[in-house]
Amino acid sequence: MVATIKDQLSRTIVLPSWPFRIISLVPSETELLVDLGLEEYIVGITKFCVHPNHLRQNKEIVGGTKNISFEKIRDLNPNIILCNKEENTKEIVNTLEKEYEVHVSDVKNIADVFDLIKQYQNLFNCKEKASKITTNIKSELASFQKFIQNKPKVSVLYFIWKTPWMLAGKDTFINSLLAINKFTNLTNNQERYPTITSEEIKQTTAQLILLSSEPYPFSDKHISEIKKLAISSTITLVDGEYFSWYGSRLQAAFTYFKKLHLTINQSKTHNL
Repeated sequence: MVATIKDQLSRTIVLPSWPFRIISLVPSETELLVDLGLEEYIVGITKFCVHPNHLRQNKEIVGGTKNISFEKIRDLNPNIILCNKEENTKEIVNTLEKEYEVHVSDVKNIADVFDLIKQYQNLFNCKEKASKITTNIKSELASFQKFIQNKPKVSVLYFIWKTPWMLAGKDTFINSLLAINKFTNLTNNQERYPTITSEEIKQTTAQLILLSSEPYPFSDKHISEIKKLAISSTITLVDGEYFSWYGSRLQAAFTYFKKLHLTINQSKTHNL
């Protein structure tokens, strides 16, 4: 009897045969595979799969997350390909699933992360490491919730792009982590990635503006640029990987968030 599972879009996936030949088209999922002890079974990745940093020297790069080489994928002869609803296009998934088993993730919150790890556990028979990662994330989350429980809510805008200015909005994994941090996202009731004009930035009531390191590499010069518009807001750079990479990176994310809150508080005190 063929064993199957449902992916996060409720699509039926046949479990891959051993030895696994995995292609990952999602950077955060590539990192998760390695931490699950599956590095030797990864045959293809994207150019954005930067963690761990040695992987791009050892594995075939099949393209980006939106543009891939179907020829390279065919040469690698995978028995499963990992995709994500947001990071990969529907056209990529539709084309690949004509020839291969394709698992599609859809992660919008921490609960979805735990579900994804459990699905990978079932796909790749890695229960021990999957359980350890899940336990670590839950422990770190519980510790952070104690840290954050008496802190006031802070209104924020989270910038992910420039020209045009673009923000993280509702139904995104970023938004869910902002909420855990008691950051009230002022774009929460808008579209997933709304744009904002310079005039709208001038009128913002956000107490805090976060400039992400990815996908746009915001830097110190952008703090000065936005400060000229949002003169009443505290503005700081943040590591976008801790806000948008789901999976095993969450084991370190909550320690980062604690440090971020301390930095923000120091910045506010300095501004006073």
